[in-house]
Amino acid sequence: MARYTGASCRVCRREGQKIFLKGTRCYTDKCAFDRRSYSPGQHGKGRRFKMSNYGLQLRQKQKVKKIYGILEKQFRRYFEIANRSKGITGEKLLELLERRLDNVIFRACFAYSRTHARQMVRHGLVLVNNRKVDIPSYSVKPGDIVQLKQGEKLIKNAKETIEKVKDRGVPDWLKGDLDNLRVDVTSLPKRSGIGIDIQEQLIVELYSK
Repeated sequence: MARYTGASCRVCRREGQKIFLKGTRCYTDKCAFDRRSYSPGQHGKGRRFKMSNYGLQLRQKQKVKKIYGILEKQFRRYFEIANRSKGITGEKLLELLERRLDNVIFRACFAYSRTHARQMVRHGLVLVNNRKVDIPSYSVKPGDIVQLKQGEKLIKNAKETIEKVKDRGVPDWLKGDLDNLRVDVTSLPKRSGIGIDIQEQLIVELYSK
């Protein structure tokens, strides 16, 4: 599967916000965004320019792709599904992205980053309704039960992860049982509960041209 393999910390600095791509490093004083929050590159610190409307739209799209770890073809497919769905297209797009299984593992505080969560899913460590699912893009629905497989080493690592990232919190559309490494999907994610600084309407405008 194609994926981004470049420098993760440069992505956060480019987008102007911490999007937790580097695992444990994002939670320490070594985080590159905390130390250098300006744009990467030789002239990043002193660069000042007014971005065009197209540039703003493109920047929002690139930010969302990097946050959820998907490439252009898959992102466009999500947009087309959202555009055909009832409701506000931008909000439906974020709903589809939030329902990805790797994102649910990240949101449940079982993983440091979505990349870490995707690896856990790929390695067959995640169960949905007591059945192994190893597809990171699997879309959960209300009533699903997502949990980690039982194993002494896995349980130990998961609880260490939870202890470090639990301040991140679990969104209200998920009911977490962190002691049993389980999370219940209680409803569809709503825009107000996603809590990410995204202007999704700019993405809709970009694809509507």
